Amino acid sequence: MITRVAIIGGGPAGLMAAEVLAAAPDAGEQARVIEIFDAMPSLGRKFLMAGKGGMNITHAEPLADFVGRYGERAAQVAPLLDAFGPTQLREWIHGLGIATFVGTSGRVFPTEMKAAPLLRAWLHRLRGQGVQFHVRHRWLGWAADGSLRFATPAGAVEIKADAVILALGGGSWAKLGSDGRWLPLLVERGVPVAPLKPANCGFDVAWSAYFSERFAGAPVKAVTARCAGLPPKQGEFNITATGIEGGLIYALAAPLRDALARDGTARLILDLAPGRSLERLTADLARPRGRDSLANHLRRHAAIEGVKAALLREFCPPAELNAATTLAAAIKSLPLTVTATRPIDEAISTAGGVAFEALDGDLMLRDLPGVFCAGEMLDWEAPTGGYLLTACFASGRAAGLGARRWLESTD
Repeated sequence: MITRVAIIGGGPAGLMAAEVLAAAPDAGEQARVIEIFDAMPSLGRKFLMAGKGGMNITHAEPLADFVGRYGERAAQVAPLLDAFGPTQLREWIHGLGIATFVGTSGRVFPTEMKAAPLLRAWLHRLRGQGVQFHVRHRWLGWAADGSLRFATPAGAVEIKADAVILALGGGSWAKLGSDGRWLPLLVERGVPVAPLKPANCGFDVAWSAYFSERFAGAPVKAVTARCAGLPPKQGEFNITATGIEGGLIYALAAPLRDALARDGTARLILDLAPGRSLERLTADLARPRGRDSLANHLRRHAAIEGVKAALLREFCPPAELNAATTLAAAIKSLPLTVTATRPIDEAISTAGGVAFEALDGDLMLRDLPGVFCAGEMLDWEAPTGGYLLTACFASGRAAGLGARRWLESTD
C-alpha cells in the first residue's frame, strides 16, 4: 500500500519536511508519495530573497544563548533545536556540497554568500528522491470529505492525503507567497491561532519635513538604544522618510511593538556617544566655544555631526542645546518616540500564528489528527542573524519525522 503526504508550502520548512519523509524507508515502512504544493510559480522565493544580500543561514554562538533568542517561546523551540540546531544545520548544508564559514559577528554564511546554489542543489536532491512539486497551487482549505482543495490555473482541484504538513509561512512579503491567507482556514476549523503581527520591522516617527527630506536614507552608526527597561543594545540603524529601520531597530522591534499595542506609544532612548561617559562628555562640552558654531563645537568636542547632530536639533529645544549639562544628557539619553509599526508586509518576519498549545510533541494539531504545522506559521519569533531560518529548518524536520511516526501508527 502506498501512502500519500501533501506538504503545503515550498519554503525551508516544507522542503525539510519533504526530505525527511522521502528518505529511504525503514524496514516495514510503506512506500510514500511525497508532494509539495506551493501557490507561487517556483519554490523558495522568500528564501532566495533573504539571501539576496548575503545568505545568513544560522549563528555559531553557544546553543544555550541561541535558544534564548526565541524569547517567550524558547521553551517550545528548544527541543526542535536540540534535535537539529546550528551545528546539524551546517553539517546538512555541507552534505549538499555547499561550504560555510563563520563571520566576525558569529553569523554563518555559505561560502558563496548566496541562497540560490543551496536551493538548486537541494531541489535537485529532492527530485532524485522522488519528491513531486506542484506550483501555482493555492490552498483553499478542506472539502467536506476531508480532501485538500487547491486553486490552479487549470481550475479547482481536490486531492486526498494520508498526512498533511502545513508550512505556509507568516504574513510578510506577500508577493513572495508569505501572505497569511491560511489563517482564516485554520480558524474555521477551530485551531487556536494568534493574530499575525510584524516582527523585525521598522517604525514610524513624526519627523519634521526638513529632517525627513534631508536625512532619509542616512545611517546612524555607533549608537546604543534601549527601551522598556531592557538592557541597551549597540549597533546601527537607518533613517527613512517615515521613521527608522535596520539591525538595531529590528533587535528591539518586539518590545517596541508590544509597548505600542499596550500603551499607544513607545520610546527608544538613544546614546549617541556610547564610548564616552556622561561626566567626560559634560566636561568636554563645557569648554569655551569662542566663535565656534554649535555644529563645530559638537564635532570638535563630542564627535557628533551629520545625522546625529540633526537628531539632537530635531528633539531638543534650543535652550537645552546651549548648556553643556543638558546637551551632554541629551546625547547620552535622547528620547525618540515611535508612533506605529510599519505595515506587516514590509516586515522581515511575523509573530503570531498557530499556538504551540494546539500541537503535540510531533507538531501535529491535536484536533486535526494527521495535520502537522511547521515554520514561520507557528507562534514564535526571533531576531535576524540566522535564528529565523534555523527554526524553520528544525521545525520542518520535526514535522516530517512526526508525520512518519503518524503514518506508521496508522498502518
